[in-house]
Amino acid sequence: MKREGTRTTTPSQLAPLVRQKAVLLKTKKRDGTWVGTPVSIAVRGDCTYVRTYDKSWKSKRLRNFPKVRFSPSTFRGKPTGQEFHAHARLLDGEEAQTAARLLARKYPVLHGVLVPLSHKVMGTKTLHYELSEVHET
Repeated sequence: MKREGTRTTTPSQLAPLVRQKAVLLKTKKRDGTWVGTPVSIAVRGDCTYVRTYDKSWKSKRLRNFPKVRFSPSTFRGKPTGQEFHAHARLLDGEEAQTAARLLARKYPVLHGVLVPLSHKVMGTKTLHYELSEVHET
């Protein structure tokens, strides 16, 4: 499917992200500027998943502006590849559990133990997002 000035991705275009440990997720502020945050990512087919907690600034920005940009990056947030644009959709129920399992399988210590434990200790709710309608810039 062709879009004006962009190309919709296929699972093969997201294939390099399957082994990618982090992406730089850019979310939009009310003043129109973009804020980048390195996050862990899990990819299955043409679906990409990220997680955060409900009190984070990132989740507040996603609530107001679900359009995001992301690119492969180092754990510290230095971009290492092509940028994609997407729509972040908050998951709940079975979909959120699926995203949690995928992240825990890819990052057993970080997302299997440490992140859920830290969210519990902080008293925050864990939020899972699907990055859909992914397309290249």
